[in-house]
Amino acid sequence: MNTNYITRTRTGKTRRRAGIMAVAALTIAAGALTATPATATTPATTPAAATTNPTATTDSQVTDWGWNEYGQTGVPTGLTDATAIAAGAYHSLALTSDGTVTAWGWNDDGQTDVPAGLTDVTAIAAGGHHSLALRSDGTVTAWGNNTSGQTDVPAGLTDVTAIAAGSWHSLALRSDGTVTAWGDNTSGEADVPAKLTDVTAIAAGGHHSLALRSDGTVTAWGNNDHGQRDVPAKLTDVTAIAASYVHSVALSSDGTVTAWGDDEYGEADVPAGLTGVTAIAAGYLHSLVLRG
Repeated sequence: MNTNYITRTRTGKTRRRAGIMAVAALTIAAGALTATPATATTPATTPAAATTNPTATTDSQVTDWGWNEYGQTGVPTGLTDATAIAAGAYHSLALTSDGTVTAWGWNDDGQTDVPAGLTDVTAIAAGGHHSLALRSDGTVTAWGNNTSGQTDVPAGLTDVTAIAAGSWHSLALRSDGTVTAWGDNTSGEADVPAKLTDVTAIAAGGHHSLALRSDGTVTAWGNNDHGQRDVPAKLTDVTAIAASYVHSVALSSDGTVTAWGDDEYGEADVPAGLTGVTAIAAGYLHSLVLRG
């Protein structure tokens, strides 16, 4: 098996490093958080062996397990009323019903240092080592690693309705259907195509970006070393998109799924006969769907 995975260098870029590490993804259940195993990028330092330590707390109804070298599965005790969650490379975010954000996990770049006084948050996104929050007034707040300018929210950016965080870049969808991007642009991931309008959803991958338009088509830009922005011909009637490090996934209105890009581990091999899908997600080297 090829065990080359992407990790960060001291300069904030990426390089290949041997090793497979398991971290955790998050789900919401009855207003509480549950962590479930997934795969993701490896850290810049060589970690200790992964351990599994399931724990549960009565007051917060949280269960967590998986690799916890940086506390990424250590959901804070008493955290309840979660309405949205986001998982970065080695940190986690939760939005609660009072419009505040809680963060935990690796904090080498301040990605879990939620800005003081941050309130009225309606959406969150977690990137490789940075975090984003969308406020009810349509503005965006960012914190964490800024090596590539991924937390430098453009001045005057308002009327934002959705946000997405890639490894080293950030995206914002505005109410007029246009997209604004900032941060790393070594592969063109922040070069929003000219005249891209009527966008209804966005997704940020490792070094590529996706936009879903109101006509059900998908536009992609950025890195294409694994075909992750080669949107399949005749792909239409799309209702949702997801982007991972080097592959992309789309859900169509008929409940079918299309995936493209890297397929070394079968992450783009959609199971034959898969129908009735209502939601999709893309992990580092795997893909998920919700049926029914």
